[in-house]
Amino acid sequence: MNPASSQPQTAPVHWASILRSIGPGLIITASIVGSGELIATPKVAGEAGFTLLWFIVLGCFIKVFVQVELGRYAVTTGQTTLEAMNSIPGPRFIVSWLMWMWLAMYVTLVFQVAGIVGGVAEVFSSAGLLLDKRWIALGVAGSTALLLVLGRYRLVENVSTAMVALFTFATIVAVGSLQWSPYAITWANIVEGFQFKLPADTMTAFAAFGIIGVGGSELIYYPYWCLEKGYARNVGERGSPGWLERARGWMKVMRVDAWLSFTIYTLATVAFYLLGAAVLHAKGLQVNDKGMIDTLAHMYGESFGPWSLYLFLIGAFFALYSTVFVSTASNARLLVDALAIFKVRKYPTPEHRVRAVKFCVVLLPALSLLLYVTWEQPVTLVLVGAVSQGIMLPFLAGAALYFRHRRIDTELRPGLFWTVCLWIAALSMASIGLYQAIKEIAKVLGV
Repeated sequence: MNPASSQPQTAPVHWASILRSIGPGLIITASIVGSGELIATPKVAGEAGFTLLWFIVLGCFIKVFVQVELGRYAVTTGQTTLEAMNSIPGPRFIVSWLMWMWLAMYVTLVFQVAGIVGGVAEVFSSAGLLLDKRWIALGVAGSTALLLVLGRYRLVENVSTAMVALFTFATIVAVGSLQWSPYAITWANIVEGFQFKLPADTMTAFAAFGIIGVGGSELIYYPYWCLEKGYARNVGERGSPGWLERARGWMKVMRVDAWLSFTIYTLATVAFYLLGAAVLHAKGLQVNDKGMIDTLAHMYGESFGPWSLYLFLIGAFFALYSTVFVSTASNARLLVDALAIFKVRKYPTPEHRVRAVKFCVVLLPALSLLLYVTWEQPVTLVLVGAVSQGIMLPFLAGAALYFRHRRIDTELRPGLFWTVCLWIAALSMASIGLYQAIKEIAKVLGV
């Protein structure tokens, strides 16, 4: 679906329009506050304590610049992210080399969603539902496919966004309540968290880096939601009268949207990290495949007391289920787009593309369900997708830099401060990826 072909909005964009049009970042937030915050972040905190707080904050912050830059390119050109990636210079075999890298990452996303489906099943199991978790997982995958095929996206999006926001608020309150418990967080803990140290084993931290905040997959499908929300359509045809003014206006929409979502998911990520470091690390609890939800529930239990178990389970359900839902909707669009780019499938009309999306929103949950019932290890499945997204991040940042310097119209390019931040973000991602690669090679060589 390429909304850019419709008639543009001819009036300039005002702040009232901006507030009414905010959406893609919040859609992404409904899926971001999920496996990264609820599973990977407490797992890192449980293993490393407060040491990596700086790393978690950095991981949330630097990706925003890449996110907005990829969105800028989509809004001004009407191209999807995959179409843009396919235009990157370099070796080609059917498609760009970067598209082959994306395909490798995309396959692992099915593993990640499978782990999240398993997480939802564990929520119900912890709530006392006396049913095999595989049958619960079937219900999760089946309801996701059914709701998306029936077009009930708006209802689930609104409910999930509201509930995830409440869960985030409850988690922040839990951090405050922890101060009246034996697990109170001190200033010494916070100082320790910003000493810029790394533990001996950084694999879990690297995996978390790939999916906290705007993960690698979210960076890719964020521009799709910008297109579906009509940002590119409302900009109109490139070079047409008033195009530049409209494009600048919709850049404001996108930046407000991105920073608003950044605020929500960063608060959630830091809150979960602090709870994990203060409670799980202190108690020697590790977030593993067995008893994942029960372990995580200790964070609320030590803050609010035993009564909070069901509060945590309700919040965890909405956070994880919304991730399954939004990820399936997004990944289906990516798959349909990719089939055309890889020249596997053609879509003569928009209706053919819509039918293909509906098929994919059934296929992807089915594959995730199959993976979960075959390999019933939710944390491991999530980390498989997380590591691949961490590997992909430097290449996405490189693509954003290329678009900024070579493709974006001069009048729409960001200023010096933003450009410097974009370069810092890209270099940071590359450094983290290179550091982890060197560590893993050294481990294999026994150095």
